[in-house]
Amino acid sequence: MGNTVSCCGSPESSPKLPSRLPAERLEEFQTSTEVSDDTVPYLQHISDREVPDELALESNPSDHARASTIFLSKSQTDVRDKRKSNHINHVSHVSPGPLSKKYSSCSTIFIDDSTVSQPNLKSTIKCVTLAIYYHIKNRDSDRSLDIFDEKLHPLSREPVPDDYAYVDPEHKLIYRFVRTLFSAAQLTAECAIVTLVYLERLLTYAELDICPANWKRIVLGAILLASKVWDDQAVWNVDYCQILKDITVEDMNEMERHFLELLQFNINVPASVYAKYYFDLRQLADDNNLSFPLEPLNNQRAQKLEAISRLCEDKYKDLSRAAMRRSLSADNLIGIRRSNAVLS
Repeated sequence: MGNTVSCCGSPESSPKLPSRLPAERLEEFQTSTEVSDDTVPYLQHISDREVPDELALESNPSDHARASTIFLSKSQTDVRDKRKSNHINHVSHVSPGPLSKKYSSCSTIFIDDSTVSQPNLKSTIKCVTLAIYYHIKNRDSDRSLDIFDEKLHPLSREPVPDDYAYVDPEHKLIYRFVRTLFSAAQLTAECAIVTLVYLERLLTYAELDICPANWKRIVLGAILLASKVWDDQAVWNVDYCQILKDITVEDMNEMERHFLELLQFNINVPASVYAKYYFDLRQLADDNNLSFPLEPLNNQRAQKLEAISRLCEDKYKDLSRAAMRRSLSADNLIGIRRSNAVLS
């Protein structure tokens, strides 16, 4: 299930993959590998005939750590407008109101408890839902599939409004929907970050847009898949039917199957990609004044941070000793201290 390439799907049922390589870069690459007419018969090396990984994955941030995330680029337009508005207010001598962000000083240091390995749950959900909000607001078009259409596959028995496909949801509505699922299923903050990775991977692989007509089912499918991949004790599909009372298990199973097929069964999330999404979410929060909960550093918190740091150092020392016992490379012999022999 975790393989990038799967033979489970037939060629007819396999979704069409988008072109992950810009045409200009591909043409440039092909031109550079062509053999000139002056040379004698020449056999290309296999590495010259293959497309480099950094080019093939350049346009897919959910697979490549160096590609910028889609949500952060979509939010930049609104961020620039906000900064311009703040600049106008400052020039016009209009008071922006009390500062909502705490700053450290010589006597007080403010830190938050959110780290890349243990993010703050509430703040992470706010950031992830804000990223989804920008995806919907600044979408390019309304490309979708029937399996994700809320009109064709409603999540509740309440009638879907006629304008459901035209009114963009507010950030608060998206946050309440995701928070309800995470609270009821007791999911972790790391699962929220993986959910965003799968969501952007789906949009890239399947050439879809998240829009008012499909955002709930796409988010639900991403959460469903992320919870099964990340958590050791995953929430079953029937458990989500207890949260969303009017949805059937058959519908959940069908949506999960389509989601996996559209991802080409690529559910792997490298650590570098996860870290990139975490820090880009922090950047998104900073751009939109969504500050993480800051508390002054006291003796108790300082001792806690010191203990965590010491624990990590001991862990890495143990790993390095184990690696050193297994094998020694000649490149690593320089600088290794040997204890003096004791003769008795």
